[in-house]
Amino acid sequence: MGTRQSAIDYLLEQVADAGIVTSRKMFGEYAVYCDGKVVALVVGDQVYLKPTDAGRAYLVEVEEGFPFPGAKPWFAIPGDRWDDRRWSAGLIATTAAALPEPVIRKRRKRASANRPGS
Repeated sequence: MGTRQSAIDYLLEQVADAGIVTSRKMFGEYAVYCDGKVVALVVGDQVYLKPTDAGRAYLVEVEEGFPFPGAKPWFAIPGDRWDDRRWSAGLIATTAAALPEPVIRKRRKRASANRPGS
């Protein structure tokens, strides 16, 4: 079962104070970004937070789960924890701050149509 749009909408509303928070649909599920960094995956309405030492300290008690087969363990965040806006935004902001800046990739130039022999 894919993630419901209403679940993503609720999550983004709860963590809006963390920074610039967006989501992107991928294969019926979602990646959640904070300030351009992937901080969480939402799979089947279950939130999986990217593991960081700062996130582990913030959570205190950590439950791990696997967002998809073959994945390394991520922090599985119970749905009832998202009801506390301050806590949720703090967790997302803490995780984002602990992650490296995203790599900006240069676009490859397309081959010219006027190549010799064309």
